[in-house]
This record gives sequence, C-alpha cells and structure tokens, in this order.
Amino acid sequence: MSAALIATVLLSLLSAVAYALAAVVQERLAAAPRWWMIISLNGGGALLHVGALAYGSLAVVQPLGALTLVVALPVGATVAGRRVRGREWRGALATVAGLVALLLAVGTAAPTQALTDAQVLALVLLAVALIVGLAGRAYRAVPGPARLPGLRLAAAGGIAFAAASALTQTALLRIGADGLAALEQPAVAGTVLTLVTLSAAGLLLSQAAYRYGLGGPLATLTIVNPVAAAGIGVVLLGLGAGLTLPAVLAAALAAVVSAVGVVLLATPGRPTPRPACRKALRPVRRRPRHRPVAQRNRRPASRTPSLR
Repeated sequence: MSAALIATVLLSLLSAVAYALAAVVQERLAAAPRWWMIISLNGGGALLHVGALAYGSLAVVQPLGALTLVVALPVGATVAGRRVRGREWRGALATVAGLVALLLAVGTAAPTQALTDAQVLALVLLAVALIVGLAGRAYRAVPGPARLPGLRLAAAGGIAFAAASALTQTALLRIGADGLAALEQPAVAGTVLTLVTLSAAGLLLSQAAYRYGLGGPLATLTIVNPVAAAGIGVVLLGLGAGLTLPAVLAAALAAVVSAVGVVLLATPGRPTPRPACRKALRPVRRRPRHRPVAQRNRRPASRTPSLR
C-alpha cells in the first residue's frame, strides 16, 4: 500500500467523520442549531477533503464519502439514546466492503489530468442548471408527499459537492504545476471562486435537507455525490479509459453493494416494542364497576290546577 493511498484514505475518513458530526448536530438541533459548531465541522471536513483530493483521484476520494453515513447513523443512535440495530451493522459492513472492492477495481493512481477552461465552463453551467431545477422543485407549491423536498435538496447538494470537488482537483493540479502564481491567471482564479461558491451552496442545501430528517437526505447525498463525480471523471477526465471489462464489472458490482449498504443504513427500520417485564405480558383484569341502579318513578308529581 503506497503512502499516497494511505494519506487519501486517512484524510477521507477524517473528513467523513467531520461531515457526519455536522449532520448529526444539524439534525438533533434543528429547532435552535448551533451554527458555529456546524460551520466549524463542515469547514474542517472540507479542508480534509481538499487534502485527500491532493493525493488521490476523484474516482477514489468521492466514493469514500459514503463513510459519512457509516459514521453518522451510529453516532446519531448514540446521541438519541438507542442501540445500533443489526440492520445498521449489516449496512455499514456492506458499505465498507463495497468501498474496498471499488478501490481495488478502480485503482489508486494519483490525479494527473486537469479540466480545460471549456470543460470548466460546461461543468459549471450543467451543475447550476441541475441544482436550480432540483432545489426549485423542492419549494414548488405541490402536495408534500409528491414533492420530497428533503431528497431533492440533498440531490442538489450532492451535485454541488461533486462539481466543487472536480474544480478543486483542477485548481490543485494547476497550482502544483505553476505554483501560487497560477492564482494570478483569470481562469484559475475564477475556478477557485466558483468552487468556493459551489461548496457553500452544497453546504446550505445539505443542511436544509437535514431539516426533513437524517436518513433519507443523507443517503441521497451520499449516493448522488460519488455518482456525479464518477460521471464527471469518465466524461471529462477520461478516468475509465484504462479500465478493462472485468475491472468495470467489478467496480459496478462494488458500487451496487455500497448502494445496498447505504440504503440499509438510511432505512434502519422500526424497532419492535418489547415489554419491560413479564408482568406486561399478563392480561389486565378489570373489575366491573357497580353503578347505582336508577330508581324509577322518582319524579315529583305535577300539580294540576283545581277545577272551579
């Protein structure tokens, strides 16, 4: 195992822990959130994520974001004062196993190709169109069950984070090649400003989605983010050019296993109520209440006027 791979996995894991803690804080304190704590955790997670992108490719770092859900739901269960159920453990195991298989199938080569200026512009326009479409429909005046605002906001946040990650890696590659002087170029400066804007939009959209619950929106964000990043890598960066057919099939199978684990984590199921003691199993016998018998003919006799 190379040092670059160890750094990528470690930084991605720490980033996932920071994002998971931020999600739990937001979901538990939705009525009066502590914004300083949420911003600090998300900021730390973003910095660690940037560090991971400096050592690993987009196809490696983004799927590791699924570890956010693996960490968030057990932590959320602890905060809520409940036990982690077997369904959640199976989901965590499937997610981790799928991620490991995905890393082995895709490879761990360091990033070498950056987006061109035309690709950056096309990516930003497409991402903004999708984000506006999803977030706009989340607040459209339609019935609540058909609107699914939490899932739409989470999907928009996942697209924003994926696009920001691709731009981050492009900016890191250009700065690594030309040094800090690359920031003086209008294209690089514009890329940095755009990725900051997309990151802030993804943060706001994800935090707004968590107000509708933690499981569904976090699972949607966890799935949409690597899928969008994989699409960007394959279409714009040519990450899938060197993969053989067995590697592609193995990567697809690993992605399915991870998706199943994410679904299991996001929908832990309802616990079956158990009685606290054996006495609760005994039927409660109620004694019949004795009601007083109503006495009849107790009405006062009506007085009739006397005949004269």
